[in-house]
Amino acid sequence: MSYLPGEQHPDRNRIGVFDLLVVVSGRIYIGEEAQHWEVSPGQMIILCPDKYHYSVKPCDVETCFYWLHFKEADRPEEQSARSSISNFREKAKLSRTESYHIMLPKYEDLTESTQVYALIQRLIGLSTEHRSQAFWQEQQLFVDLLKIIENKQKAEVLSPSLQLAEMTEAYIKRHYRSRISNKDLSKALHFHSNYITRCMQEVFHCTPMAYLHQYRLDQAKLLLIKTDWTITRIAGYVGFEYSPYFSSCFKKQEGVSPLQFRKQYVK
Repeated sequence: MSYLPGEQHPDRNRIGVFDLLVVVSGRIYIGEEAQHWEVSPGQMIILCPDKYHYSVKPCDVETCFYWLHFKEADRPEEQSARSSISNFREKAKLSRTESYHIMLPKYEDLTESTQVYALIQRLIGLSTEHRSQAFWQEQQLFVDLLKIIENKQKAEVLSPSLQLAEMTEAYIKRHYRSRISNKDLSKALHFHSNYITRCMQEVFHCTPMAYLHQYRLDQAKLLLIKTDWTITRIAGYVGFEYSPYFSSCFKKQEGVSPLQFRKQYVK
């Protein structure tokens, strides 16, 4: 897209989608609510779907830029059931793994602007292809684009607590079949167990041992559906020493025994 000198970005209010503007040459003067930005070559800005944005002043030189719209997935509380987060998780029978939330900057210099321009050009090229052929390529290219933008943002704002919580999560997922204690985590991650617990509670709203317990149960549920293994074998495989204790924990969490759970899905 391009504007000649004197032309300007249209005013919009609550359009329902995010606006991503990436400037290649020239300058766009844009405002959102009470904030103003001058977006220059190699810079980007994301305008929110539920706010008023407008031109602060017309372009003073010929300006070329890319303009993309995208929309976030509905949050659980916005879905038709209008369930609370806790109720939504209770209904996720196979897994309670948290969804991933990307971190995108509002206004940013693009250190990899050439790569960003190339990705957007490929997206534009796919817009004229048959929908059935282009859909997945479009999705992958857009994910690649967001990843580039997010990686710079995360490097700048990623908090120490988030980094350690994610390291703890990864360690648990790699070693959940083995015995893991707070002492083991402390030794492996080189942080005091109290600090690890505090970071996990801040980010995942649970202790490391609670996360481990839930992850083992999630893996057990998958095995109950995907295999014909005995309950004892599944319990041992996911890290429970005693099958009766596993069954007790499973029923407390799911409201049904492991065998009853399996019968819901396996005929």
